Amino acid sequence: MSPSLQKIDIHSAHADGQNSDDVLTIAHALAQRLAKTAVERDQVGGHAATERQWIRSSGLLTLSVPQEFGGQGASWETINQVVRILAQADSSLAHVFGFHHLQVAGLQLYGNAQQQRRLLTATVEKQIFWGNSLNPLDKRTVATRLEDGYVLNGVKSFSSGSVGSDWLTISAWDETTQSPLIAVTSSNQPGIQIQSDWDAFGQKQTDSGNVHFNQVFLPDDLVLQAPGKTPTPQATVRSQMAQLIMTNLYLGIGLGAFEAARTYTKQQAKPWFASGVEQSSDDPFIQRRYAELWLLLRPAIALADSAGRELNQVLQQGALITKEDRGNLAISVVEAKCLAHRAGIEASTQLFDLTGARSTSSKFGFDRFWRNVRVHTLHDPIDYKLRDLGRYLLDARFPDPTPYS
Repeated sequence: MSPSLQKIDIHSAHADGQNSDDVLTIAHALAQRLAKTAVERDQVGGHAATERQWIRSSGLLTLSVPQEFGGQGASWETINQVVRILAQADSSLAHVFGFHHLQVAGLQLYGNAQQQRRLLTATVEKQIFWGNSLNPLDKRTVATRLEDGYVLNGVKSFSSGSVGSDWLTISAWDETTQSPLIAVTSSNQPGIQIQSDWDAFGQKQTDSGNVHFNQVFLPDDLVLQAPGKTPTPQATVRSQMAQLIMTNLYLGIGLGAFEAARTYTKQQAKPWFASGVEQSSDDPFIQRRYAELWLLLRPAIALADSAGRELNQVLQQGALITKEDRGNLAISVVEAKCLAHRAGIEASTQLFDLTGARSTSSKFGFDRFWRNVRVHTLHDPIDYKLRDLGRYLLDARFPDPTPYS
C-alpha cells in the first residue's frame, strides 16, 4: 500500500452515480490539484474561495446525501477515505469538506422527515456547502422563545467552514430549560455576521472564525432538536462521526508528511558524512526510522478503517441503535483517534530528522504538516480519550455520550 497521491486529471472524472472506486479516483485528482498551491495558500491563510469551488464542482459534496434525495448515498467508510486523501494534500480544506458532511449527517440524525426531504434535496439541487456554528462549549448565543420560533443573539467561536458557506448548523442556549437547541439557518439570514478572523498557526484555511447573531429569527421548522429534548442513541452517533473525521484528518496529515519526507529523501537529501553511503536512502539509520514511522501509521490506518466499517454497520440500524451499539462504536473510535493523533504528530515531527537542515527552507513548507496536526489535535484532549479507554478496559464502562465522546 503506497501512501502517495495518485495523479489523475480531475476534469476527466465525475462523481455522480459512481461507485466508491470512482469517488476515490476523483478525490485523488482533487487532492493532486489542491497540492499544487497548498504551500503558498498555507502561508497566506484566509479564505480559499477558488479551491472551495473546486470541491463543489467535483460533485463530492453530495456523497453523504441519501439517494432518495438525489445524493450518492456513499458509506461513511468512503467519505472518511476521501477526507484522508484530501488531508494528505491540504488538511484545511479536508477539514472543511469533512465538516460539510458532518452537518449533512446531522440533518439525517436530528431532523424529522419533512426537514430531511426539504434540506437534503436542496443540498443536492442548489449545491449547498454547509458550515458549522455548533460549538457546544460556547453558550454565548442565546435563544429566546417567540410564538413561532426563536430569536438568536450572541456569538459562536470555532465555526469551521462558516466563511463562504451557504447554510449553517447552529446551536443556541435556552435559558428557560438550561439546555441547547440545534437548528439550521441560511448563512445569509439577516442579522448573521460571519467573521474571517481565524488566526491559529495551523489549519489556516478552515474558515473557523466567529459567527455573530444579532436579532436573528429562527422559525420552528428549522429547529432540529428543541431545547430540553434528550437526544436518542441514534442522534448521539453524530459525535462519533465527528471524531472519525478528525481521525482521518490526522492520518491524512501524517501520510502527507511521510510522503513528503520520503520523496525528499529519495530525490534531494544529502547523506550524513559519517554514513559511508552515497545516497541518504541507503543510510540504515534512515531506513530504520522510516520503518518505525510506517509502523505507527499502518496500524492507525487499520483501526480507522475498522472503525469506519463499524460506523456504517451501526448507522444501518437507524432508530434501533442501542446504547450498547453506540458504546462499542465509541470505544473503537477512541482507539482509532488516539493512534491517529500520535501517528500524525510523530510523522510530522520526525519528517525533519529524516530530511535534514535543508528541508526547513520555507519553499518546501514542510512545517505545515506539524502546525496543522498540532492545532487540530487540540480540539479535545487526548488524555480524556485515554481515560475513556482505560475506564472501559478496567470497568467495562462506555464513554458518556457528549459532543466529544
